[in-house]
Amino acid sequence: MENIAWGELPFGYFKTDYNVRAYYKNGQWSKLETSTSETLNVHMAATGLHYGQEAFEGMKAFRGIDGKIRLFRWQENAKRMRSSAQGVMMAEVPDELFFQAISSVIKLNEKFIPPHGTGASLYIRPLLFGSGPQVGVKPALEYMFVVFVSPVGPYFKEGFKPVNVQLVRDFDRAAPLGTGHIKVGGNYAASLRAADRAHKEGFSAVLFLDAKEKKYIDEAGPANFFGIKGNTYITPDSGTILPSITNMSLRQIALDLGLNVELRPVAVEELHTFDEVGACGTAAVISPIGKIFDRSENVSWEYSTDGKPGIISEKLYKTLMGIQLGELEDKHGWNTIIE
Repeated sequence: MENIAWGELPFGYFKTDYNVRAYYKNGQWSKLETSTSETLNVHMAATGLHYGQEAFEGMKAFRGIDGKIRLFRWQENAKRMRSSAQGVMMAEVPDELFFQAISSVIKLNEKFIPPHGTGASLYIRPLLFGSGPQVGVKPALEYMFVVFVSPVGPYFKEGFKPVNVQLVRDFDRAAPLGTGHIKVGGNYAASLRAADRAHKEGFSAVLFLDAKEKKYIDEAGPANFFGIKGNTYITPDSGTILPSITNMSLRQIALDLGLNVELRPVAVEELHTFDEVGACGTAAVISPIGKIFDRSENVSWEYSTDGKPGIISEKLYKTLMGIQLGELEDKHGWNTIIE
């Protein structure tokens, strides 16, 4: 592609040539369709608009050091979208259709895959929603599955540098027995007010606590939380936290590097004991956290005074990126080569 400053791309929407779509009707999925339109023709009574029957995924494709296109752990995204569909009673997208859609949209928009070494990637957004009309509160009979792509740069404009995060107690991201464990829009809508306020107050992101007791770390709005204590990678375990595929991968990489791994509740009181902390997810990969500020208690915890990420966080980041870019051995078979 000409005239795209790959190294200067923000994390945002960038128009590409094609998207793909499939429709669920009369108990079965249609064949995949290719579209050049950026808009959807949706019934005004669609359940996705009225009752939150909606779920999405975030994935990335990379141009490797060998020029090959790599898709990272797509099976886990397909599995998580099925879980989200079950959670809000939507038709599930079969793995075969999911992969066909993802691989098709990558190939159709190959010229938008950033070159290796630019720090950019092709972000992939699968979307599933209730498209059938209902006025009563009940599941739709028809669904739409759409996948579009966008070349993106780092999620946080700082890139792989420590960011400041605000811990909030006066907003909840997800209810204890609600939808926090699935990737549905309502969780993100619930995080918007806290995130907007934090941005206005000079913070890059927010960190939520559990809604029930306000004692344990839940997650950041768009990412999971992790901490490093000595030789141990620690990340919260809770039924309200989205199971991050990046976090899952980092836990395995931590084990590969000889670290211990703990998946368990993490109390707020434990924050001062960590050597390094960070947020992780598909969009951010790893965003090291330099400082956490507790807005209600007016206390803060510092993790980076020199503006540099922690040694272990950097090792985890470089290892994961190395695998995704084909620079390091993919010993767990996470990558799928798109021919």
